[in-house]
Amino acid sequence: MKKLLSIIMVMAIAASFIYAGGAQEVAPADEDMKLVLLVKSLGNGFFEAVADGGQEAAGELGNVESIYQGPSSSTAEGQIEIIETLIAQKVDGIAISANDRDALIPVAKKAMKAGIKVISFDSGIASGGRIVDLAPSDEELIGRQQIELIAELCDYKGQVAVVSATSQATNQNAWIEWMKEEIKEPAYKDMELVEVVYGDDASDKSYREAVGLMEKYPELAGIISPTTIGILASAKAIEDEGKKGQVQLTGLGLPSEMKQYIENGTCQQMALWNPVDLGYTSTYILYALATGAVEGNPGDVIDCGRMGDVVIGEDGISIMGTPFVFTAENIAKYAEIF
Repeated sequence: MKKLLSIIMVMAIAASFIYAGGAQEVAPADEDMKLVLLVKSLGNGFFEAVADGGQEAAGELGNVESIYQGPSSSTAEGQIEIIETLIAQKVDGIAISANDRDALIPVAKKAMKAGIKVISFDSGIASGGRIVDLAPSDEELIGRQQIELIAELCDYKGQVAVVSATSQATNQNAWIEWMKEEIKEPAYKDMELVEVVYGDDASDKSYREAVGLMEKYPELAGIISPTTIGILASAKAIEDEGKKGQVQLTGLGLPSEMKQYIENGTCQQMALWNPVDLGYTSTYILYALATGAVEGNPGDVIDCGRMGDVVIGEDGISIMGTPFVFTAENIAKYAEIF
């Protein structure tokens, strides 16, 4: 009998070690759960608003510490280094806006093997490197809307170009593909998408790329920049080159940064989802996963506070909402918020 008990105890201890190696315990009730928002780079107003949303959600959830981190420049290598550190720190969850869809998969898998819940948002990690990918909106809708907005400004004729972020950015590339599809429609028969350039989400490079487009295409009618840094740099480039009114501008921008350009007509309309909502929703999703409220399977429904229920779809894809269009009539109101 004693021998049997000894065998059972040994098996139990072995099982506990096996479990510990593949999972991480949820933070005790008297400790804050550590949920990280890992963004593309620091110093970006869009992502600072994302951090505000994380703090808001953490305040509502009660036992959550929302941690905001990112590399100094938009590189996959910088994000990988941070994730390695977060694994060592044994955080409970990481929500990542990826600089490279595929490069982050190995380290993200390592984090999940250590028991950390990993999701992506805004710019997704490929399947296998995360549990859920929270898309701010539908890729097709965003891409098609960008062409619609620039067409309205250009009177549906002329050459248009794109100042994107990095060439590896998951979201940017998907939107641009849908822009190319939309501009094939008969309504845009007098329009041409002449080139896509990359500013790497750096203000100076985005500015130079916008200037380069205007020099290369003297008859350029419009620029689309679906990145907050790029649209701001493009607006300044248009004004500095004396092209205001000649080269139209739209894209995805922060109201607080673009207010003056919206009001003076350099950029008459642009779109964006609320980045505060992205940080808020991502934190709620991480919390639900880390507490075991959901497993992250297709069909799972997550209560995301004021954002309502978010449904996990096939391949872990979840949709938050649709972009809002900002104009001179409403920009002042939203510029006070983000």
